[in-house]
Amino acid sequence: MRRWRPRAAGRLWAVSRSPCCSQPPAPAPAPRGPSRRPVLLLFPGQGSQEVGMAGSMLALPRVRDMFAAARQLLGYDLLDVCERGPAQRLLHTRHCQPAVFITSLAAVEALNHRHPWVIEQCVGAAGFSVGEFAALVFAGAMDFTEALYAVKVRAEAMQEASDSTPSGMLSVVGRAETCYNYACLEAREHCKTLGMQEPVCEVANYLFPNGRVIAGHMQALEFLQQNSRRFHLARAKLLPVSGAFHTRLMASAAPALQRALQDISVEKPLIPIYSNVDGKKYMHGPHIRRLLVKQLVSPVKWEQTMHAMYERQQGTDFPDTFEVGPGKQLGTMLKQCNMKAWRQYRHLNMELAHQSEEE
Repeated sequence: MRRWRPRAAGRLWAVSRSPCCSQPPAPAPAPRGPSRRPVLLLFPGQGSQEVGMAGSMLALPRVRDMFAAARQLLGYDLLDVCERGPAQRLLHTRHCQPAVFITSLAAVEALNHRHPWVIEQCVGAAGFSVGEFAALVFAGAMDFTEALYAVKVRAEAMQEASDSTPSGMLSVVGRAETCYNYACLEAREHCKTLGMQEPVCEVANYLFPNGRVIAGHMQALEFLQQNSRRFHLARAKLLPVSGAFHTRLMASAAPALQRALQDISVEKPLIPIYSNVDGKKYMHGPHIRRLLVKQLVSPVKWEQTMHAMYERQQGTDFPDTFEVGPGKQLGTMLKQCNMKAWRQYRHLNMELAHQSEEE
């Protein structure tokens, strides 16, 4: 199996050379007036996927090598799923999570090829749910192939947990008077009237002020949709995912991921990586393993993470921010969390398109 060794000479994954590439990629063009500000990278999670998301990044040899390694490890052609779909197949957790993981790192490779200064000036990163694995690989805490193995185990275990009970996730936007915990409690009480013994309905993602994702049994989510005005919800939309991620309905997936993480090498990141569980920096290998397992059954505290990442002394410039991977959801949420930081935000595809126009 082809492998990457990201911690070469203490450099970030995207900057180190891949031993499997026989020919180095063409040199990147000199950046035109690069920013002197530090850089933060944001890695998206499940739900950002779309058919065709690998796109022009396949021109890079290292990206093609990553998909070749994935085909050997996963046992199917992930590139074909990414490029041809169908969308329903890409939606499945067992396919979606490896796809988002690899295309995010492919985006880093493309960004490094075009604008190496972005990687050189990166001082921190965070990933949403499965995006944490890509962030940790980028920061040298995990080997690419070993992390892909852990993502495979995670995705399959979460798919199995999802298939065992009808559940899902509901994106909600509330108002100042909205009480999310009360809404979840009422939804659970409703489920009990239907004869359910231990209904699950709880906040699974803290996205931005008044933006949440509530997850649990489908009966509970349908109740919230039908009673959205009663609970002061301005929006209540079911997400295209297969289960109630980041709730106790994922508990059955935790042992498999725990075993997988024990089988691979996990080291201290070379740059700060912020955990979904508490918004704090990962410290060392055992800490990373513990929180990645805990993340399965704990809410993603993305809003809190954004506050921690962009905390600055008064008068200090905000960093440039790049979202690396499919979709622009993290940029949309950043705008709601921190307008000053969003003004320095760019999405990879937008950045590369701008570069192509200049050339």
